[in-house]
Amino acid sequence: MNDQRSAAAAAAATEQAAAVAVPEAVSALGGAGGPARPGGRRAALAPVALVVAGGLSVQFGSAIAVLLMPRAGALGVVTLRLAVAALVLMAVCRPKLRGHSRADWGTVLAFGVAMGGMNTLFYQAADRIPLGAAVTLEVLGPLALSVIASRRLINLVWAGLALGGVVLLSGGGFDRLDPVGAAYALGAGVMWATYILFSARTGRRFPQADGLALALVVAALLSLPLGILESGSKLLVPSTLGMGAAVALLSSVLPYTLELMALRRLPAPTFAILMSLEPAIAATAGFLVLDQALSTTDALAIALVIGASMGAVRSQVRGGKSRDRA
Repeated sequence: MNDQRSAAAAAAATEQAAAVAVPEAVSALGGAGGPARPGGRRAALAPVALVVAGGLSVQFGSAIAVLLMPRAGALGVVTLRLAVAALVLMAVCRPKLRGHSRADWGTVLAFGVAMGGMNTLFYQAADRIPLGAAVTLEVLGPLALSVIASRRLINLVWAGLALGGVVLLSGGGFDRLDPVGAAYALGAGVMWATYILFSARTGRRFPQADGLALALVVAALLSLPLGILESGSKLLVPSTLGMGAAVALLSSVLPYTLELMALRRLPAPTFAILMSLEPAIAATAGFLVLDQALSTTDALAIALVIGASMGAVRSQVRGGKSRDRA
């Protein structure tokens, strides 16, 4: 979980419109909790494209968040991000509050707690250690989930390859990191794995992005006291609010909606392996936005991570074809 300034702000308006349209596209991708329609390679790759697009949006949104931290603090950034995202999705989705079971509300509550914890812990980590290292440590959570939840040996192979790339991308320097920051990043990874599980369950229980909107309200309410305590009136400065809105759209509204849609059709283990792309995306964003040069080792690590993700995708495509033939 760098920098985009005016370009990101301009893109945010376009992406907001895309985020508004995203929930309506769910039916075209198979519907909530429904089986995937036979469509060959293109249909199988559709949820993968959603995951990659979400990852790109998150990492470039993190660029603005890092720039915003000196103004609003790590907890203040989390509050702005979640509060604005909750307001946007509640206005767009207008979810119904009646007609849901106790289990539905329990799922939304758990999803919101996981989302709030993931964001809070990650930005605490990013405030203490480099962004690339924070993302690298955080992604260990989804990787562990892919190993634990997978029932196919090949997924263990791809997870191992991705883990090798993640470790290589760290440069073997985790021992030199602030231990508190590293601990926050690892905690964020645990919450990320939890987020994946409850995002999938929420997508099955609620239509379109209704459950996501409600979970964001839970996450925002949990983070609000912490953000006010740390930053107070700084959160109301117009420029800070503007950057916070951009972070919310790029790092919450758009990617969370895309991931919710993807998890309706993508197995959690495969999704978790695809999350190993995040360090590679973060390193690329650092190169493009912050002029952070990539070493040969970094490039090799990125290649390993991407190779593992491509392998996971191919396994998903072949698995889908086998089910269609059956």
